Amino acid sequence: MPLFVHVLGLAVFAQGTSEFMLSGLVPGIARDLRVSVGAAASLTSAYAIGMMAGAPVMAALSARWPRRRALAGFLTAFVVVHAVGAVTADFAVLFATRVVAAVANAGFLAVAMSAAASLVPPAKRARATAVLLSGVTLSCVAGVPAGAWLGHWSGWRAAFWAVAVLCLPALAFVFRSAPADAAHRRDVSVRREVRALRTRPVRVALVLAAAVNGATFATFAYLAVLTTDVARLPEGAVPALLAGFGAGAFAGVTVAGRTGDGRLRRGVVVSLCVLPLGWAALASAGARSAALFAVLVVVQGGLSFGVGATLVNRVMHVASNAPSMGGSFATVALNAGAFLGPLLAGAVTGTTGDHRDAAWVSAALAATALAVAAVARSGAARPVGTDAA
Repeated sequence: MPLFVHVLGLAVFAQGTSEFMLSGLVPGIARDLRVSVGAAASLTSAYAIGMMAGAPVMAALSARWPRRRALAGFLTAFVVVHAVGAVTADFAVLFATRVVAAVANAGFLAVAMSAAASLVPPAKRARATAVLLSGVTLSCVAGVPAGAWLGHWSGWRAAFWAVAVLCLPALAFVFRSAPADAAHRRDVSVRREVRALRTRPVRVALVLAAAVNGATFATFAYLAVLTTDVARLPEGAVPALLAGFGAGAFAGVTVAGRTGDGRLRRGVVVSLCVLPLGWAALASAGARSAALFAVLVVVQGGLSFGVGATLVNRVMHVASNAPSMGGSFATVALNAGAFLGPLLAGAVTGTTGDHRDAAWVSAALAATALAVAAVARSGAARPVGTDAA
């Protein structure tokens, strides 16, 4: 695997840390900037919306740019807005920096996914994509806890500075060693690529990716509460469970990268069938066995991210005629799921008063993904998992 792909993974790790670390910094931000906790928590939503809106727009704008310019520009903007956020005393400015950071993150990830796929032969594209996605999973395992710890001991501003500094080695390497820009030619047609993304296999892959990621984050958002209030484990067990989920996710992405090729093979289909059963089991296990609950957390982390990584590869595979825009639409699908899953879980648990229902929401979303795959397979001229798709 080219070293440059791992450098891109480092940048994705820093960006993933920035995206998720806000959950542990909200109280300090609210206190320091004299805003409500709810207002401070809205910074997370601002980032998610910026990611969804920014990915296709930035991918379209940068389609004809040299890769080096695109990657360096997005990463430089990401570093600068984190520095601004770290020094501002104005909540409105901080809010704006989160939106801009998300847009830069989305643009970087879209270009990085395209670049990584072009740097390796077709047989290794799934593994290259997995390296990038492993940056996100590692941010859950190490980056987010480290950011929360740094915010606790040195203040939330230190966490922002840390993310900016973490991006600098990747930025230097992009300036120095970004690959040739053969794929970013002036004859790239955004309109033609968007038409390619309207094909049925691409639409199905995007819906599946959004549904599976929605299922993942519907429960992940409530994992701390489920650990303490349902499984009756002490608060000290929460970091361990979060790390366990992240470790499972990292393993799942790694396996998907080594065994996947953008096709929905039998193992992926089986995993897609097992996912809703696993979420249902997790919803039922918490009150019965804390040990079983912990095991299921790790297993579901692995299955969810493994299937999710395969579906991202699937998008890139069936959107091969849209090399500049395919990664951006995959980014939108993942972030749409990450945004809507917790929102739906919040609406359901707010109505029922039972946090276990977050896992039942995950089961329903995963079952929906399975149903979509089954309908698409039976209604298509060719099955969803065939090479021709």
